[in-house]
Amino acid sequence: MPAKLPTRPAVRRCASAGVLTLALFGAGLPVGAATPAQPDLSRFYQQKITWSACQSSGAAKDMQCGKVTVPLDYARPEAGTLDVALARYRATGASRGSVLLNFGGPGGAGISSLATSGKAYLGLTNGYDVVTFDPRGVGRSSPVSCGEGATDTSAVTGDGTGRGDPRALLELLRKAAAECTRHSGPVLPHIGTLNASRDLDVMRQALGDEKLNYLGFSYGTRLGAVYAAQFPGKVGRMALDGVDTLTEPLSEQGLASAQGQQTALEDFLRWCVQDRGCPFGQDRRTAGDKVLNLVRGLDAHPTPTGFGGRLSGHDLVSAIGQGLYSKELWPSLERAVVSLVNDGDTRGVAGLATGGLTPARGSGGGLVDEADIPVDNLSAALMAINCADDPDRPGAEQITKDIGRLRAAYEKASPVFGRYRLADLLMCYGRPEGTDFVRDRVKDVDTAQLLLVGTRGDPATPYRWTLETARRLGTSAVVLDNKGSGHTGYSSSKCVHRKIDDFLLYGSLPADGSSCPVDPAAW
Repeated sequence: MPAKLPTRPAVRRCASAGVLTLALFGAGLPVGAATPAQPDLSRFYQQKITWSACQSSGAAKDMQCGKVTVPLDYARPEAGTLDVALARYRATGASRGSVLLNFGGPGGAGISSLATSGKAYLGLTNGYDVVTFDPRGVGRSSPVSCGEGATDTSAVTGDGTGRGDPRALLELLRKAAAECTRHSGPVLPHIGTLNASRDLDVMRQALGDEKLNYLGFSYGTRLGAVYAAQFPGKVGRMALDGVDTLTEPLSEQGLASAQGQQTALEDFLRWCVQDRGCPFGQDRRTAGDKVLNLVRGLDAHPTPTGFGGRLSGHDLVSAIGQGLYSKELWPSLERAVVSLVNDGDTRGVAGLATGGLTPARGSGGGLVDEADIPVDNLSAALMAINCADDPDRPGAEQITKDIGRLRAAYEKASPVFGRYRLADLLMCYGRPEGTDFVRDRVKDVDTAQLLLVGTRGDPATPYRWTLETARRLGTSAVVLDNKGSGHTGYSSSKCVHRKIDDFLLYGSLPADGSSCPVDPAAW
């Protein structure tokens, strides 16, 4: 049975205007009672975006950047604002508006992703301005951080036996949460998918679109589903690829992730050992042990990096996880580990682990300069958003009771990834309770039809999540079954790519339950 942290009922509710109105209608107010005034957001919905050439490294000359200003707290818009960074490619001909892209994470920066992989989406410029953004707390949009070395993951995960001192673990988790608060600034309490969805609607209006056309990958599917629940009348053509769960608690998600990544690692090792240069040898029976030994060795003795930090086993696991998302990345992962093992060169592994970011070199005002993005922003934002979206907060007594059982279950799911997925789960301890909106309210949406794509061999978002989310969203959801492997289908399957483009550009939906075959050719 999957390990599951005990839960307790959440009491915090989303402060969005729509949900607040529903709560008032069901609150038993006396007839004629005055309805509290809703926050005035009109100034945010009257913006026009000023576009100019992007300064991001690797950005094409025709890629433009801009920003929108959003309230830090939608319930109290007078309390402060933040700028959300955007980038776009203009439509090549007549445009029907914009399509917004979210590349996932949570914590993934859209602008750098579009700069490096934009050519894969240029087909959409036949009818749209292709637009992406760095969500609040991510990339250039008030990035959160936990500080260099704030979390000693090896101390959190222990030796896998559960014999560590639970009191020391809890104290470490409290300190880690405090460090994240100290380094992240005022955006941290207002991070999460509910506010990111509100930001999406401000972007839609600023772009001049009556409805939101949207393509979301992985976590981006959760963001799209939340938008559909919050703004059902504003949904245009929405495609969700690599569908996230809306209902499973973080403890179950962590186990599914560990199991999926372990399967993907085994596939990678079968490929790697056929190469004489494979850093894990040519014997498949021992290659897995060599991966584990390298990870444990780096946890015990982190390797110095060229920019003053140290590369740990957790960093290597993060890099391997990123490299397993697509077979196209396998050669890069192999080269990065070869450089680490043979030459002590950490740059390739560090680049994979951090999504290509380099250490911050200062701080900026308004939109953050690319050079000022904290090197841990991807991992810090991932933790912050997942914790904000999940209402479960087991107390110290429950964690102390369950930690040994949880360690054993996660280690069984994956000897390599298990303890680190468990660490990600425990990092919510000491943070404010998350919302129950995603789990309880995102269902039976009354929107235009949504295209959901699930990939059978996806190591991060199991195919069953696509089916579960489709049932939850209701009759609006149409499922496309991708028989291939890899995380998401758009960049690995020509069939999926074509069907998503046909839907977004022309409104042509595949039949519910139709499929795309395995595509052996590299995309």
